Amino acid sequence: MRILLTLVFMSAFAVAQEGEQPEIQPQTQIQTQPEPQPQLRNGRPVLIQRPHTTFSQVMIPAGTHIAIALKNTISTKSNREGDPIYAQSTFPVAVNDRIVVPVGTYVQGKIISIKPAGHIKGRAEVLIHFTSLIYPSGYTVMLPGAIENAPGVDNAKVKDKEGTIQGDGNKGKTAATIAGPAADGALIGAVARGGEGALIGAGIGGAIGTTIAALTHGNEVKMGPGTTLEVVLQRDVPVDGNRISRVWAGQY
Repeated sequence: MRILLTLVFMSAFAVAQEGEQPEIQPQTQIQTQPEPQPQLRNGRPVLIQRPHTTFSQVMIPAGTHIAIALKNTISTKSNREGDPIYAQSTFPVAVNDRIVVPVGTYVQGKIISIKPAGHIKGRAEVLIHFTSLIYPSGYTVMLPGAIENAPGVDNAKVKDKEGTIQGDGNKGKTAATIAGPAADGALIGAVARGGEGALIGAGIGGAIGTTIAALTHGNEVKMGPGTTLEVVLQRDVPVDGNRISRVWAGQY
């Protein structure tokens, strides 16, 4: 009897042990990315180059000079305030050994104020501010620039830091215009009526000279296409170096 009970107990214990064994999970297959296949051209692999990365943002510092040549005509006699100005750079500008303004970059601006030459006194003046820099690709940046030098403008000069171009005065010319007829009138009067006639003749001649001077204008400021100017940046100008590099490389 004891042997039978022992066998029953051992059988129950063995069944319990089998029920407690951990369930074995099937091993899942790890998914791997397929190896990239080379592109073929005419049955041969093609070498694919990654885009060449260059410098990103570049700062063109305030005080940088840009040489430009006008594309349209500017005249203090015919232009008006607000008229557009078009020009192109004539010499490359580099920052840290990199070209930031290639030759041929477009420069746009407008006339801020303009004054024609006056009668007897009053000089012609024109003030131009440049507003944008346009690269051949169309990439555009703001350009706070003013004229610092006007080597290609005849009978004019830059008179202030704002970049106002002022025509030469006609003071000496006006004095000569008045003095010439006065002297001639005095001579004629002296021949005709002596000393009193000289005074009368001088007065009449002077009046004639003054009238002629009043009808004569001073020197107008006129700049035709191709006129060279020098623009100076009034503030720092940030530009995207990558876009400039692509434009510069595309010119060759």
